[in-house]
Amino acid sequence: MTITSILVLYVVLWFLTLFVALPLRVRSQSEDGSIVPGTPGSAPTDPMIRAKLKWVTLVATLLWAALCAFILWGGVTVRDIDVWGRM
Repeated sequence: MTITSILVLYVVLWFLTLFVALPLRVRSQSEDGSIVPGTPGSAPTDPMIRAKLKWVTLVATLLWAALCAFILWGGVTVRDIDVWGRM
C-alpha cells in the first residue's frame, strides 16, 4: 500500500462515518418547542457537532486500522473473489 492509498482510505472512511453519525440523536426545534424566528422548525437545536467529530474520528481510526491490517495481511486477494474467472 502506498501512502496515498492509505490516506484516501482513511478520508473515505472518516467521511462515511461522519455521514452515518450526523443524523443520530438530533432533536429539531419543533420537537423542543423553541423555534428561533427565521429558521425552519426542522432545524436542530443542538447538533452536538464537537462530540460527534470526536466519535467519528475514533470509530474511523479503528475501522481504518482493521482494514489496513486486513489488506496488508493478504489473506484475501482479488483472485479469491473473482467469480467469473477473468483473472
